[in-house]
Amino acid sequence: MNGPLLSWTLPLAMLLLTLAMLLCLARALRGPAAQDRVLALDGIYLNGMLLMLVLALHHGSTLYLEAALTIALLGFVGTTALAKFLLRGEIIE
Repeated sequence: MNGPLLSWTLPLAMLLLTLAMLLCLARALRGPAAQDRVLALDGIYLNGMLLMLVLALHHGSTLYLEAALTIALLGFVGTTALAKFLLRGEIIE
C-alpha cells in the first residue's frame, strides 16, 4: 500500500491537517463572538477526524477508522447542541 506517491503525500497531508487544527485553535481562543468559537471547534473536530483517516491509510489499521467515526459522531452532537444553545439559550426543551 505504500507506493511512491503515498510515501510523501500522507505525511504532507498529516502536516497540513495539523496546521489547520492549530489555526482553528487560534480562532477558537481569539474569536470575538461565540459563533466564531463554535465554528472553530467544528473545524478542529473535522480536521481531527480527517487526520485519523489519514493515519489509518498510513498505518493500515482499522482502529483509526473507528476513532474517526467516534470523533465524527461526538462532534456532530456537540455542534448541534452548541448551535441550539446559541439560538435559544437552552439545550433541553
